[in-house]
Amino acid sequence: MGVPQDQHNSRSAIEDPEGHGPRVFFQQVTEDKVVKNRVHLDVRAAPGLDGDSRMAALEAEGERLVALGARRLRRFEPQPPLDAGHIVMADPEGNEFCLD
Repeated sequence: MGVPQDQHNSRSAIEDPEGHGPRVFFQQVTEDKVVKNRVHLDVRAAPGLDGDSRMAALEAEGERLVALGARRLRRFEPQPPLDAGHIVMADPEGNEFCLD
């Protein structure tokens, strides 16, 4: 899948074996923080989309979540082949998550 050898054990995912539930993705991060999140979630908000349509779907979901109390922190543009682009958000308590 294009993941460099030195990053092979830095991320993993669990999936519903029947394919109905959400996929949960785990990854190591190197950023320093004053207080670490207990868990960092990537919310799959644009499955099957790429490019401009993917980012538009992420923007729409971000706007919906802001209306519910989340904060938008930053946007990362697509950088193929490993990064399809994502938006970093924070819940009302400041815990970060990504719209992926």
